[in-house]
Amino acid sequence: MPEGKAMLSGVNVAILLHAATFWGHRNMPHNVEPKLISGNANMPLAKAIARRMSLHRGAHVGLVDARVERFNDGEIFVEVFENVRGEDMFIIQSTSNPANDNLMELLIMADALRRSSAARVTAVLPYFGYARQDRRTKARTPITAKMVANMLVGTGIERVLTMDLHAAQIQGFFDIPVDNLYASPVFALDIKHAFKDRMGDLMVVSPDVGGVARARELAKRINSPLAIVDKRREKHGEVAEMTVIGDVTGKTCLIVDDICDTAGTLCKAAEVLIEAGAKEVHAYISHGVMSGPAVERVSKSVMKSLVITDSIAATDAVKSAKNIRIVPTAPIFAQAILNIWNGTSVSSLFEADTLGPIYDGMYREEAS
Repeated sequence: MPEGKAMLSGVNVAILLHAATFWGHRNMPHNVEPKLISGNANMPLAKAIARRMSLHRGAHVGLVDARVERFNDGEIFVEVFENVRGEDMFIIQSTSNPANDNLMELLIMADALRRSSAARVTAVLPYFGYARQDRRTKARTPITAKMVANMLVGTGIERVLTMDLHAAQIQGFFDIPVDNLYASPVFALDIKHAFKDRMGDLMVVSPDVGGVARARELAKRINSPLAIVDKRREKHGEVAEMTVIGDVTGKTCLIVDDICDTAGTLCKAAEVLIEAGAKEVHAYISHGVMSGPAVERVSKSVMKSLVITDSIAATDAVKSAKNIRIVPTAPIFAQAILNIWNGTSVSSLFEADTLGPIYDGMYREEAS
């Protein structure tokens, strides 16, 4: 053997080859195409994302053919009909109502893909359920958001793409990359389009102290002042008292929050703002959970409009409500998936210069 040169044993060569193959999967070779698969939680959004990706790439992108069914006793069964070996897979599934069923569908689909030798599995959760249980508020209570994060990682999911987590620190519950998109850039485009003749009259309002950061972010994007509705809760889901911090007299108020569940707090906040002298009240909510009497409350409230995203599949009641409007998220999710697949920046989608062209055609005047 020549001096200064080392010879690798057959075992060492095998180890190096195995490592190269492993990291090659992690870096995703360019010839691997992104593939989408969806559960039953929000099929319209999954199809819309596939259509958008087709437009962006100039090539057809469809949903992987699969069936997600239930046995007579409620057990979930998943069968993937296409070959996914070595593919970069994206599962589109909100864990919305019914939260437990949709979560189990996601976990079982991930397990099926992993056992089918998919190169990487990314969970696309437009709405991340159980996020409200992100800390212990009382003795002997769980931190369910962390438990769900452990379940997702444990089943073989290697990346998570979501939108407007209830608390940003939930990203730290995961030991895998988490890309948290924001609805505020999309809302800003919509506001500039819907209120283009009265931008000077707008006032962004946070419905509680905890949501100030989210409201401030939107206020900066549309160059509007900020007000806060301070609330005190006696019981979960019941608000005893509300006080407006800031002068809303003669203003068109935009309430900004991440979740609208039963809409009780939202509608009461709108009433308090009107009583404080606001001219009009509108609301921009990232996730329209819309449980129980929510639609009826919103329809009868003093709010002129409630704008939600399609992160959760809209019910017939939501679609028929005259003062509820839905903003699409398919364009931003489609581009985020492509950026993850390409290995390019996802945070670039937070900038108006990048997001505007993606929504061109809906808000063309504002994006230009």
